[in-house]
Amino acid sequence: MGSAMPNAFDESNIYTRLRDKAEAQLQAGTTPPAGHWSMGVDALRLLHQLSSDPDKAHDALKLLHELQVHQVELDLQNEEIVANEQALAEDLQLYRGLFDGAPLAYFVVDLAGVVIQGNLAAAELFGVGVDHLEGQRIDSLLQPQHRPRLLGLLERVAARGASGSCVAETGEGEACRQLQFLAAAAPARGQLLLACCERDHPESI
Repeated sequence: MGSAMPNAFDESNIYTRLRDKAEAQLQAGTTPPAGHWSMGVDALRLLHQLSSDPDKAHDALKLLHELQVHQVELDLQNEEIVANEQALAEDLQLYRGLFDGAPLAYFVVDLAGVVIQGNLAAAELFGVGVDHLEGQRIDSLLQPQHRPRLLGLLERVAARGASGSCVAETGEGEACRQLQFLAAAAPARGQLLLACCERDHPESI
């Protein structure tokens, strides 16, 4: 029960802030010109009935004011939603650019090791196109005897939530290379993030 109190408090603060801002704009006459002032038939009928009775005219004005304040609150909420969506889109574009242009090879894989996304450095590391990576099992890029090592790493990270690393080989003969993999849980549930780079000094593994 205690954990719900901060949320209720925050929501109350947000409502109070919006209402105060709406009241201030109405008093100053600075409400957004794009606001759509519309009332339902029932509300108009009620206002007409109240305003027809001198004793209830004050109630009619009070109701009209409340409706106006509520409309301005909705307009302000819509403005904030649009602004938040734009900010999120800009953040997404920024981080997508960082991922795609990173000098280190990055993969996003599911728990079975299927590549969801790879960046340009990852495609260049394995000599394939970026589109070729998506949908392919990450272990298929390695020598068969080293595939269980990488899959085991993914299983451990998925089970424990902690990052881990391993070394595996790709290519054959003179083209054989040792790769260092670092795995960690991705922000999205059911996904893992893999970083990969070639080892400068291959060792016996």
